Amino acid sequence: MIFTMEMMAQLKEAAEFLQKQYDHKPQVGVVLGSGLGNFVSAIEVEKEIDYHDIPHFPVSTVEGHKGKLIFGKLAGKRIVAMAGRFHFYEGYSAAEVVFPIRVMKLMGVQILLLSNAAGGVNPSLKIGDLMIIRDHISMDTANPLIGKNPDELGPRFPDMSEPYKKYLIAKAKEVAAKLNIDVKEGVYYAVTGPTFETRAEYRMIHILGGDAVGMSTVQESIIANHMGMHVFAMSVITDLGLSEETITISHEEVLQAAKAAEPKFAAIFKGLIEAI
Repeated sequence: MIFTMEMMAQLKEAAEFLQKQYDHKPQVGVVLGSGLGNFVSAIEVEKEIDYHDIPHFPVSTVEGHKGKLIFGKLAGKRIVAMAGRFHFYEGYSAAEVVFPIRVMKLMGVQILLLSNAAGGVNPSLKIGDLMIIRDHISMDTANPLIGKNPDELGPRFPDMSEPYKKYLIAKAKEVAAKLNIDVKEGVYYAVTGPTFETRAEYRMIHILGGDAVGMSTVQESIIANHMGMHVFAMSVITDLGLSEETITISHEEVLQAAKAAEPKFAAIFKGLIEAI
């Protein structure tokens, strides 16, 4: 499925439904990756809505993704958080994967914070590291803007020279330094999944300039930039692809590593929201 004008009507219907459920206009949107759903405990929750109840919304099918849209306050800001995202590998089209991001923008969100669990391909990274994404490589994923361009949402050919805003990266680094939390910075390489990469693929990704690899985030970033939102993204490194030894990876181990790093991740996100 590519974007159609019928989907434009569906976006507006979903946004209008949510605006009736929640009176306030959220300023910040947050997308929580695998194993990071407990971040919502930091939110002063005012309204929770199951994805099932939102018109035309996809539904999360992956373990570690709760499947709720959560509205509330955090650090004095009105926010909306996706506890559970959608992935291309679940069988959704690229346009469906980014449907909630477009709805967030129609509701008033100006700043989008993205998180994910990723595999490290830069040898300097280790399990549990937090990597701020400064750029991405998206050639191995379906571009969600393929199809008819809705001019009221954004330009046909959006600029992607700064997909992750430098000022947000700088603020996040300041927050991390104050909290004495070590953060890395690098390039995120997006793949479709759901298979983890082969050793040869890990080597190729590193040669091409990727520091970490994952199955999400990039399509959401493209749409947010298309609609004029400011984006910040951070990965939790949950496995390593360039080990000298052959190491098998499971989704359960990814979730465990993400949960172990979650307190640091949550502290930086909370501090960043407070600073913007």
